[in-house]
Order: sequence, then structure tokens, then C-alpha cells
Amino acid sequence: MTDASIIRHDWTRAEAQALFDQPFNDLLFQAQTVHRQNFDPNKVQRSRLSNIKTGGCAEDCAYCSQSARNGSHLPASKLIEVERVLSEARRAKEQGSTRFCMGAAWRSPKERDMDQLVAMVEGVRALGMETCMTLGMLEDDQVIRLKGAGLDYYNHNIDTSERYYPEVITTRTFADRIDTLNRVREAGIKVCSGGILGMGETEMDRIDMLLALANLEEHPDSVPINQLMPMPDTPLADAEPVDGIDFVRVIALARILMPKAHLRLSAGRTSMSEETQALCFFAGANSIFSGDVLLTAENPGEDRDSVLFGRLGLESMELGETGAR
Repeated sequence: MTDASIIRHDWTRAEAQALFDQPFNDLLFQAQTVHRQNFDPNKVQRSRLSNIKTGGCAEDCAYCSQSARNGSHLPASKLIEVERVLSEARRAKEQGSTRFCMGAAWRSPKERDMDQLVAMVEGVRALGMETCMTLGMLEDDQVIRLKGAGLDYYNHNIDTSERYYPEVITTRTFADRIDTLNRVREAGIKVCSGGILGMGETEMDRIDMLLALANLEEHPDSVPINQLMPMPDTPLADAEPVDGIDFVRVIALARILMPKAHLRLSAGRTSMSEETQALCFFAGANSIFSGDVLLTAENPGEDRDSVLFGRLGLESMELGETGAR
């Protein structure tokens, strides 16, 4: 049994594989034990994701409907107005979200956009919410400006293993992703980074993705685990769905490898049964995205989540509450 009081950054593939290959009940028992040693098992953090700039992205991520290069016909938009973002944040806070995440479809922000982005961060912070942004790759001066504005978290998913990464994205490298994570962490912004299951990767790719995160100098504070939602006209439009048991195993392994990280059950919940989601929470997931939409994909919505939380006896974390023991 793994000692949850020891935070490791030197996990080997053999160790991770042995954990993953345990009988399902043993794996879940170990993950739930680790979870209880570090978090209140019945508290879940809620975030809201807002799309602040849609379409026209120069990257070729095969899963994304916002890429201008992969066949999708989603029209490009400009960065939306600050007050519109703040209006969405106010509504999210009223509905129980404590963190407001802002995502822009581009390779990296341009200098002309920085004043507006800074104003968004400052405005959301003034509402008393945690702030998170996902803007692609960042230069050092951009990181410093966002940190100065009070940005709490920066999301930059590694998506998959280093081996499989070129099969999904060719316009930047896996190393580019890691460099951005390091740049953000060194500036004192908390890291949010995870991946996507169901893009044709192997079991070993899923394990290696988690190892890449678990063996960083510091574990990400938030680790979103997404189930691919195939988007029309993208290269992965016909991808095979992920087996539910396999998905839960990944959640459980992530909890054991990164005991103090918030594991976010992210995109793909609309295609999961309530039973699968319940197993994910038992395996250590303790964060979700609330609302009806995640960027361009559907999400269960507040009403369905409230019903599920009620059935499972789960409570939403309050602002400033980490759920940590």
C-alpha cells in the first residue's frame, strides 16, 4: 500500500503499471484510502469554464473543433468584452462555482490582447473567485503580467504521452508544453495540467501521461482528466469511446501518484452514466466543471449535477476551501 504522506516525483513505469494492473477493487480501495488521507471524500470543487475567444486557432490538435487546420468549420471570433466575461463569472459564482476559468483558442496571446486579459483576471478576482486561464504558450513577460494581475491557475494540458503526442499535434512539441508549465510554476502561478483519453492512445500512453505529470518538480495543483468528445469534421470525429472501467482506473492511478492534486472530472461527462461518475469520485476525482457548455462541447449542467450530488451525498467546496485534510 502506498504511503500517502510521501509525495514522490520519481515514479517508475514498472511501479505505475503494477498499480494500474491490480484487481479493480484493490486499485479503488488503495486510491480511496489515499484520497481520504488527503481530502474530505465528500467535498467536490466546482469550476466554470468560459470561452473568451473561439475558433481560428493555428494549432492542429486533432481533437479540437477550434483549429483552423484540421477540417472544422467553426468560425473565428475576437476576444470577447471584459464586462461579458465578468457577467458570466457573477452568474457562475451565484450557482456555486468557486473558480472561473477562461479559455482562448490560439497558439499564444498577442501583445495587443494582454491589457484585456489582465482586466479579466483583475475583474474576476474582485468578485472573490479564483482565476484560471488557458491561452496556449506564454512568453516570460506575459507570465509576469498575468501573475501581477492575480492569476491563480494556468491550464496547459499535456494531452497524452510524449510518445503519442506527435500523432495528435504537430504544430508544437511535448517539450513546448512542459516548458510552459515550468515557466508558469516558476512565476508562482499554480499549474493545472492533465490530458485526454480516447484519442487512439494505448494503455501505456495513459500511464506515461500520468507519470510525466507526477514526476514534474511539483505536482500540478489541478489535474483535469478528459474523455474525448469527438467533434464533427475533426480527425478524431470517429474515435472509439473509452471503456468506463478503463477510465476509472486512470482516475485511481492519478490519485495514487499525485495524492494532493485536485483531480478534475472534465469533458465527456455527458456520455458517462451516473454510476461511472460515482466510481470516478470514489477513485479520487474531487473537482468538476459546472455549466451547460465546455468551450464548444456539451456539459451536464447545474441541475443534473445537483441531483447527482444529492444522490451521492456530495457537497460543493466553498470559496477558499481546499477540501484538504
